[in-house]
Amino acid sequence: MKTTTLVSVCVLAGAVIAVGAYQLGARRNALASEGSTMASASIQDAKLDPKSGRRVLYWHDPMVPGPKFDKPGKSPFMDMQLVPVYADEAAGSGVTVNPGVAQNLGIRTAVVRKGDMSANFEAVGMVTQNERATEVVQSRVTGYIEKLQVRAVLDPVRKGQPLATLYAPDWAAALEEYLGVRRAQAGPALVDAARARLRLLSIPEDVVTRSEQSGAAQTRFTLTAPTSGVVAELGVRDGAMVSPGTTLFRISDLSSVWVMADVPESLASQARVGSDVEVRVVGLGDTFAGKVSAILPDVDPATRTVKARVELRNPGLVLKPGMFARVTFKSSAVQPALLIPQEAVIATGKRNVVIAADEGGKYRPVEVQLGRESGSDVEVKSGLLEGQRVVSSGQFLLDSEASLKSGLNRLEASASAAAPAHHSGEGKIEAIDKDELTISHGPIASLKWGPMTMPFKNPKEGLPKDLKVGARVSFDFVQRGDDYVLQSVTPVPAGTKP
Repeated sequence: MKTTTLVSVCVLAGAVIAVGAYQLGARRNALASEGSTMASASIQDAKLDPKSGRRVLYWHDPMVPGPKFDKPGKSPFMDMQLVPVYADEAAGSGVTVNPGVAQNLGIRTAVVRKGDMSANFEAVGMVTQNERATEVVQSRVTGYIEKLQVRAVLDPVRKGQPLATLYAPDWAAALEEYLGVRRAQAGPALVDAARARLRLLSIPEDVVTRSEQSGAAQTRFTLTAPTSGVVAELGVRDGAMVSPGTTLFRISDLSSVWVMADVPESLASQARVGSDVEVRVVGLGDTFAGKVSAILPDVDPATRTVKARVELRNPGLVLKPGMFARVTFKSSAVQPALLIPQEAVIATGKRNVVIAADEGGKYRPVEVQLGRESGSDVEVKSGLLEGQRVVSSGQFLLDSEASLKSGLNRLEASASAAAPAHHSGEGKIEAIDKDELTISHGPIASLKWGPMTMPFKNPKEGLPKDLKVGARVSFDFVQRGDDYVLQSVTPVPAGTKP
């Protein structure tokens, strides 16, 4: 009976202990979860500095700047508090402009947008003569120019118009022989032989006919224009002697002209024979439609351009050789592209830069890669995203300010590297090692440090021999990378107030 009662009591006690342990464990889990939630909330709240209202990216120890911490507290490396790094301090290069100031400066922005962009492109060109519509007038006999009817280059002429009167004494003997054979009523064979000799001497038919009609050798004849146009070249003057092959006149027909367009090498693949083009000439309000008749198979080594030849009709002869022209190469293909105004681009010669407008009045320079132009817009291939805003007016002021700020930062960094700043302090020696001296010092105003205990690298010339642990010293030091190097250590005489 007693044994049974004892067993029952033990079982009951075990059950009570188990229930208590379970409740205790549940309570601990709840507290741990609550603590974790509170810690997370604390960290989340800590991302906003309650004093300044600025957003904090992380905390760090300025003496050991590498490690980053999610919340404020004491540094595990030094006897000091962690320092916050704010988001606006970590931002990249750029400037911040008050909205009111931006309005007074006339700063305007435009949205980076998507749009359909045709494959049209423009090139510059020049109106030239149509070489296929050019005729050359040459002498076929040795003779003299007796009279010029056309006396100046670029004079207009009509087809059949007299150009010059030529005296050819070498024709006289051949013509007299031919006329003598006709008068002697020689056989047809002799007459035909004499006439063939005249043809070999290039004597024109009208000269032979006039000689037959007059019965005397005609040694003067008139050269006429073979086509209508202008005299592009005049090679003789009155009284000049000419020989066979001498170029007397070159006449160009300007009823059609060529426009030689200089197509950049990068766009040469888009210019094709048969493509429609539109030509605009400075000073002429009309546009002229034409087609590409040829792509010349060479590249200008100086300008890196390819010549595209466009043939145009020239009613009224309004297109003059030598005129500059803008040639638009048409294409039916349409492609989507990111577009910004051309006026937003700052071209430095080596790169293209735009000023991106961020939230909070922040402006920063962004390098972009540009593509084709379309009217007042230009394609952006890289550097920007759709929906961003870029400065389209006043960007040169912002770019100068950003460059100045960047330059000053680099100058300060260079000066700091060239001549490190010296800092001074007083404290008590806590430990003396071979390479380091541990000092518990007071505030360092130049670095905005509070009191702390930290190690310093020993000076290059070594420490004074009479230094002991616990001694009060004044010291100078500089920062080299992550180390702080003592420049001098001087014991403070006993009785001097700290």
